[in-house]
Amino acid sequence: MAETVEELTVEYKEGDDITVKELDKIVLTKGAWATLIYRYQDLDRKTGEFGADKYTIRRYQKRNGEYGQKSKFNISSKDQAEKIINALNSWIK
Repeated sequence: MAETVEELTVEYKEGDDITVKELDKIVLTKGAWATLIYRYQDLDRKTGEFGADKYTIRRYQKRNGEYGQKSKFNISSKDQAEKIINALNSWIK
């Protein structure tokens, strides 16, 4: 478990092998509730190569000095990401 927002990650290892590689993260909010958006890649076990970029938004709650994940939203494709961007842009302009 992470004690600070900076320690939070979606990177995942099985033994010495990275199966989810975090490429970037942006902290959207900090505090007792933290919201982060990540860009990452999953390992294709058949080819040994990492796949296309994926995106996920995660919410964490800090309890007893440690952050625990409370919810997540996975953006399923580049097309879906672009639709989300367009919708938000139309609402905030």
